[in-house]
Amino acid sequence: MPLKNRFAELFPQIAAWRRDLHAHPELLYDLPRTSGFVAGTLREMGCDAVVEGVGRSGVVGVIKGRATGSGKVIGLRADMDALPILEATGAEYASTVAGKMHACGHDGHTAMLLGAAQYLAETRHFDGTVVLIFQPAEEGGAGGKAMVDDGLMDRFGIQEVYGMHNMPGLPAGQFAIRPGALLASADEFDITVTGKGGHAGMPHAAIDTTLAASHVVVALQSIVARNVDPLGSMVVTVGSFHTDSVASNVIAHQVKLGGTVRCLDPALRDLAEERLRALVTHTAAAYGAEAAIDYKRGYPVTMNTPDNTEFAADIAEEVSGAVIRDIKPLMPAEDFSYMLEARPGAFIFIGNGDSAMCHHPAYDFNDEAIPAGCSWFATLAERRMPLTA
Repeated sequence: MPLKNRFAELFPQIAAWRRDLHAHPELLYDLPRTSGFVAGTLREMGCDAVVEGVGRSGVVGVIKGRATGSGKVIGLRADMDALPILEATGAEYASTVAGKMHACGHDGHTAMLLGAAQYLAETRHFDGTVVLIFQPAEEGGAGGKAMVDDGLMDRFGIQEVYGMHNMPGLPAGQFAIRPGALLASADEFDITVTGKGGHAGMPHAAIDTTLAASHVVVALQSIVARNVDPLGSMVVTVGSFHTDSVASNVIAHQVKLGGTVRCLDPALRDLAEERLRALVTHTAAAYGAEAAIDYKRGYPVTMNTPDNTEFAADIAEEVSGAVIRDIKPLMPAEDFSYMLEARPGAFIFIGNGDSAMCHHPAYDFNDEAIPAGCSWFATLAERRMPLTA
């Protein structure tokens, strides 16, 4: 039976899985119901092995092909966690947990990989091993890193790894990808500017931290404007500015700033941190204040390996007939990047149609994308590890 036909048959079940997951969202690593559902479903399918607790609450399923003589092992990844957002979709399967919702489509990613697993466990029409990776804590918890640090790649012998994420605005079932940098690194900084508080009518007797911090904010914009090649890509944003005073006649003793740095080039990432530290320290000092900097490195650049990207795009074209091979890089971040640092592979987008943007209270995963997403995962495994006899 043709692969797409099988997913047409499986569609009601896969959509039901997705909607059940959507109605019961869980956050970060605290995924007892989600992880349990995934592990139980994989066991019912007859996976050769199901391992729980990888990277704290990740689940790994193993499916061996009809033959394994090729020695090939590929990993297929989906993320499982939701977001701390109050849902506003009005769907009949809307979140049953106040303040939590699947606002980024991880319910769809998990359901599509489970659907692909069902097909692969039934047919096993490949020579090698498929490792199904169900990851926790993509939304800020670095669950991808936790699984890698827990020995994911070596424990299961993974040689290359692939992941998928939905994209609102792209037609449902269409794909988009590019080689090299696809998504940005994401670093955060907290800056504390300390001066000398005082009366607003006697500024000469104080060290005005509001003035100093304001100049710090302006100076930080020079990193992109004057230190980065205009053809490069970087964002430096100060997102919060808080003084320790709420009165109009008080000069604050201390100001706290918070922000983010996004880059598509690891070298620019290093440059950004170097320049930020220098600018903040010396700008504050120029106004008689002191600055303490807490710079936290977050997710790295999501860097697609060229050969694997071309293969992933070819599979997407075979599956849907519609793939963009040179989509522009985007500045959000994704912790699949840690897996791509550990092994070659590729991350691809699948269209979610005309939906609300990810992380919006009205967002919902488009079930029409399910057959194409399942087919991409399954076809990739079969084509990457073909049976020769």
